[in-house]
Amino acid sequence: MNRHIDTLLIANRGEIACRIMRTAKALGLKTVAVHSDIDRHARHAREADIRYNLGGAKPADSYLRIGEVIAAAKATGAQAIHPGYGFLAENSQFARAIEEAGLIFLGPPATAIDAMGSKSAAKVLMENAGVPLVPGYHGESQDYETFRAASETIGYPVLLKATAGGGGKGMKVVERENDLEEALASARREAQSAFGDPQMLVEKYVLKPRHVEIQVFADMHGNCVYLHERDCSIQRRHQKVVEEAPAPGMTPALRQAMGEAAVKAAKAIGYVGAGTVEFLLDARGEFFFMEMNTRLQVEHPITELITGQDLVAWQIRIARGEKLPLQQAEIPLHGHAIEVRLYAEDPDNDFLPATGTLNLYREPAAGPGRRVDSGIEEGDSISPFYDPMIGKLIAWGENREEARQRLLAMLEETRLQGVQTNLAFLHRILDHQAFANAELDTGFIERHEQELFVAPGDLPAEFWLLAGRAWALTEPSRVRADDTTSPWAVASGWRCVRPQRYLLHLQSGDEQQKMEITDSDLRGVELCGDQLIIEQEAVRQQHSILRVGNTLYLQWQKQTRAVTAVDFIAAADADNQQQGGLSAPMNGSIVQVMVENGQSVAEGDILVILEAMKMEHSIRAPHAGTVTGIFCGDGDLVEEGTALVELEAVS
Repeated sequence: MNRHIDTLLIANRGEIACRIMRTAKALGLKTVAVHSDIDRHARHAREADIRYNLGGAKPADSYLRIGEVIAAAKATGAQAIHPGYGFLAENSQFARAIEEAGLIFLGPPATAIDAMGSKSAAKVLMENAGVPLVPGYHGESQDYETFRAASETIGYPVLLKATAGGGGKGMKVVERENDLEEALASARREAQSAFGDPQMLVEKYVLKPRHVEIQVFADMHGNCVYLHERDCSIQRRHQKVVEEAPAPGMTPALRQAMGEAAVKAAKAIGYVGAGTVEFLLDARGEFFFMEMNTRLQVEHPITELITGQDLVAWQIRIARGEKLPLQQAEIPLHGHAIEVRLYAEDPDNDFLPATGTLNLYREPAAGPGRRVDSGIEEGDSISPFYDPMIGKLIAWGENREEARQRLLAMLEETRLQGVQTNLAFLHRILDHQAFANAELDTGFIERHEQELFVAPGDLPAEFWLLAGRAWALTEPSRVRADDTTSPWAVASGWRCVRPQRYLLHLQSGDEQQKMEITDSDLRGVELCGDQLIIEQEAVRQQHSILRVGNTLYLQWQKQTRAVTAVDFIAAADADNQQQGGLSAPMNGSIVQVMVENGQSVAEGDILVILEAMKMEHSIRAPHAGTVTGIFCGDGDLVEEGTALVELEAVS
């Protein structure tokens, strides 16, 4: 069987859409991008050969519209659809609709998605097959009493998990019965919003597990192989942050046992294409089936780097009806690869997603063992409607330490400003001695939070001196062009009969600094391209800087900081603006207003539930008081900083 594909539609956005296009174009295929209204000028739309507007903004109004995606394929002449990951990637209705439309789905059969798409059904299937499972309840009954009784039987802490989807959406850890009802309701809402299915399961929350997954591939001819494993133990909010392959400490015998179990699971459901079987691995070497993701995974690049295979190319060939390119014994394992996910989020504020415009975005230099998969460019915006991942940085080395050092260098070279990101946080993880020693489990971040999370503090004098030097040396040569002979038009710090000096009043974030930069401060300092070179006592140091108009971008403590001259008029205007009470911490939509005007609340009570990037965030009362104003309603779209509730403290 040989099915013709010359035009491929990617039913997704961001970095995965761009990554799929890269391989498709290399194979000579035309590419079709679908996009929402607000993604009209997004990178994946810009790079496609053909683009199709799905309309809307929220996923439900754009990327989740099955009928419209299929209409896009027919309108553009695409024979095949690649779902990427997220959105419709694990939606069996989507797979069936594609088949019924006479198109090719670059994913497994709908029956396989049904079998593994529900975590509950998958666990029953694995239980019948004799695969060890974590204790839990995976039944159809969804009332609160069932979950309460099951949690009591299992023993706290328990993990609530949406039966559909993945990516940490609809997952809540519950430490005690008093928190169960609220957590269950919130998890259901998240699951409904992200996957259109509120069904939940509950499991024992296993302490200190490792998250190890097996990449499998199957063709239409009955062949199935595993392409080794990945360790994805470092997570926040049940979402992966760092992944590596192969898993540290994995023995050949354990690799084979887990790989063969994964292949057995895939064959049992008639699997075709790329899939990932995920396991919990404990310190004793025992593994428990968690779930199977019936799609290509975010972390597939590290598997590609250790095997030398293009997994998207494999998907295309299998969809055409070809056999697997390699048999199990032929699959190589060379070196080590590590990947980090670069997110627009604030790690020091409970990983709240961030939105805004990327005023500065420079990826690390290309080179051997270096790879960047991204879906944005400088000037693009991070929207509140979609996952806030900017991209992925991936490094390969002959061994784990070489890969780690290479990735650290890539992180240091990355320049990003305009939105809050986890860039410095990722650097601290990779630089941590426990990570260097491969001391990994899913509690890594919580266990080392004192070293990984940096309490905000005042910027030191060293920073301001560096900023002042860079500002002085990057000032325009002339402040006016109407009198080219006037010394007063020269921006050099020149003063009649007195030493040269610059009087500056700079700002970075919420901090300001007045300073005077003189000749002595600039001695031994020179500007060479985007490097500020400072020589002191025979030691030369380089600092990356970039001046764009009235903004100076300065690399400081593994992150890029923006420095500007203080705008006194804007500052005065801001001071005169009324603060309307508790405000939105990010752009998003109001799920529910939980209080009424005049209501008394206690410290910690939920006032408003906000949804952003498919996750719910509770706005809680910082102190006891009385609600004296409500400035939002259910379903409202709000911007970061918008006043939501006014709360008068109890006197």
